[in-house]
Amino acid sequence: MRTFDLTPLYRSAIGFDRLANLLEQRAEAQPSYPPYNIELVSEDEYRIVMALAGFSRDEVEIVTERDSLVVTGRKLKDTTQRTFLHRGIAARDFEQRFQLANHVKVTTASFDNGMLTIELVREVPEALKPRKIAIGDAQGNTGNVKTLEQREAA
Repeated sequence: MRTFDLTPLYRSAIGFDRLANLLEQRAEAQPSYPPYNIELVSEDEYRIVMALAGFSRDEVEIVTERDSLVVTGRKLKDTTQRTFLHRGIAARDFEQRFQLANHVKVTTASFDNGMLTIELVREVPEALKPRKIAIGDAQGNTGNVKTLEQREAA
């Protein structure tokens, strides 16, 4: 396992403690169950698709809190006695955490044929979008302040 010495970051950067803690947490082993994909749908839209074979919609919970998304699966106890010759479908409980960037929100979630799909979008408030500042002339006349046009999604 690799470890990173983040001491120089703490000495020279102020207010980046959260980033350093995030890097340290991600350096630890991450659970690989259940398998999932993260897709970039467009410039500000994302999709997480998780393979949840053996789970029903009622056994899965999605919770967003501040800057994190937590997907939890709690398998209901099966009272049927079974004898498996091979058990390849791992229907065990899980908790998968995703760290969300600023202004990323979950818009919808759907569960179909054992696949959980979570749609996310980044919604930057108007106050935080780049603004073009007009340069005034020598008499102090300035132009209007205009919001820059965002690149159109292809």
